[in-house]
Amino acid sequence: MKKNLISIAILALLIVNIVLTSIMLISVTGTNKKTAALVSDIAAAVELDLGTEQTEEVVVPMDKTVTHTISDLTIMLKRSTVINEEGVEVESDKDHYALVSVTLSMNSEHEDYATYGADMAAREDLIKGVINSVIREYSLEEASADPQAVEDELLEEIQKLFGSDFVYDVTLPKWLPQ
Repeated sequence: MKKNLISIAILALLIVNIVLTSIMLISVTGTNKKTAALVSDIAAAVELDLGTEQTEEVVVPMDKTVTHTISDLTIMLKRSTVINEEGVEVESDKDHYALVSVTLSMNSEHEDYATYGADMAAREDLIKGVINSVIREYSLEEASADPQAVEDELLEEIQKLFGSDFVYDVTLPKWLPQ
């Protein structure tokens, strides 16, 4: 008889535990949904990105693209760092150069194209200066390892030069670091 009473008490406690767990689950789930909605609203108000990286890629049709190529620039690269016999990093005494051609892709429908893009030859020396200043900041190893970073920085600096994004892409069709 005692075993039956203990079994009934355990069963009653088990049922109470299940009921209380269900109540707690329902209340926590509702609160969690409200908290998530509040965080989303705050992030939208502050214009924060919640972890999804969205890069706005410019898509210009080929018939609206105009290119300007600056050919055969020889640019001295930053000297590499090497480790000497004592195990200390020092600057290399060997100079490296890059033979570069740069193609600028421009959107012919952009409002600034009429101002700047139609006569790029007149501004070519300014563009060469930007190209030279960007590329000479890279060593042979850095430039060879990540030429896309060089192109991205060139695009950013050329857009700063013009104060416009009518130049939407920079390509290095000839890139020979030596």
